[in-house]
Amino acid sequence: MNWYLQAFKSYAVFSGRSRRKEYWYFFLFNFIISFVLGFIDGIVGTFSQEAGIGLLGGIYSLAVLIPGIAVSVRRLHDTERSGWWLLIALVPIIGAIVLLVFMVQDSQAGANKFGENPKEQESPTG
Repeated sequence: MNWYLQAFKSYAVFSGRSRRKEYWYFFLFNFIISFVLGFIDGIVGTFSQEAGIGLLGGIYSLAVLIPGIAVSVRRLHDTERSGWWLLIALVPIIGAIVLLVFMVQDSQAGANKFGENPKEQESPTG
């Protein structure tokens, strides 16, 4: 949970580096929360078939948009890639696969042009 909150503490920080753990815990908690909110939207009746999203899910999606982009850019920095590589996700299928490969790669050892290795710095517990 601390890794999820760490991404929110760096809400709009697009510089520096993020560990795999921070990125994937953020992704996992977003998935779980979105699923639960979608379920609640369906029960309450605020889910829109035309839009494919409910009121609560839409509000949550907007709230995590900037932190999600920021943690993704920092994760790419950790593999010594520019944050602009995030745009490869716009290429159907292939872009998502390439981005997934980038996100699961290990950190570059030592410092790189984006900052110090976050594995070598103190990390949140949990």
